[in-house]
Amino acid sequence: MNRSLLSRLTTAPWTLPPGWHAVPLRLIVGLGFVEHGYAKLARGPDAFIAILHAMGMPFADVLGWATIGIEVVGGLLVLLGAFIPVAALPMLVVLLVATVTAHLPNGFSSIKLLSYDAAGAHFGQPGYETDVLYAAALLALCLGGAGPWALDNYRAS
Repeated sequence: MNRSLLSRLTTAPWTLPPGWHAVPLRLIVGLGFVEHGYAKLARGPDAFIAILHAMGMPFADVLGWATIGIEVVGGLLVLLGAFIPVAALPMLVVLLVATVTAHLPNGFSSIKLLSYDAAGAHFGQPGYETDVLYAAALLALCLGGAGPWALDNYRAS
């Protein structure tokens, strides 16, 4: 069968079974959330809680620990493909709060190159682009399933 160049460039190069889209989504979202939570633990939770206090967040201690827990546990659940809709709900709340309180005033773009010199690139404050990308990936996993190699597949059996 002779396919045109345009046809070959506009179709997926490999034919994979349905659901495989979820694997890279689970990897990046899961690892991303675990890394964000781990970074807060590594710097000391009090540093993150102090930032929440400075932002005027109510119940900063509770919200700080809740955020760390949601990021680490939720990230691990997404990585494992376990209880995705249950894990996604608090993760989406964390993303929404981060968007509204920290990133929205900085616009959409998460990368704002301000200058470049001998020390390297200098960037401005990130916008809400990354929050929206994480939210979209979580929603895709909720709507399309966790895909192969997910614990939910074994739990449902």
